[in-house]
Amino acid sequence: MNAAALMIIAVRKGFTETFKQQRLLPVSTFMIPSRLQSTVPVVAARIPCRVKVSAGKRYSWCACGHSKKQPFCDGAHKTKAPGIPPVRFTPEKDGHLFLCACKQTGNQPYCDGTHLKVILQDVVKSVKNVFKS
Repeated sequence: MNAAALMIIAVRKGFTETFKQQRLLPVSTFMIPSRLQSTVPVVAARIPCRVKVSAGKRYSWCACGHSKKQPFCDGAHKTKAPGIPPVRFTPEKDGHLFLCACKQTGNQPYCDGTHLKVILQDVVKSVKNVFKS
């Protein structure tokens, strides 16, 4: 029975005492874990990762930036950024590649130099903070 129904029954029976508020569970039991899900890639590093790859082998490049095995995916996107899946690629020949770590490249998963823009934005932000104080 809800509180309103109990009050009506009590009034009909002539009870004059006031009802105590129902015991509620602490707010913390209703709180959803504060794990924010990202919709924008996180910058994993300011410079690209040089990796050795094998021809014909399939790789999964982390596109969200949350992986602990940068620049490759470790599945962290499943909980932290479900809207940002990894980019799968297969190199045509053995060798070394520069894979993007700033996650801002226009040529995923390969570095296109966009990290220079990210570095410049960091410098500008730092200079603004110095003069803000």
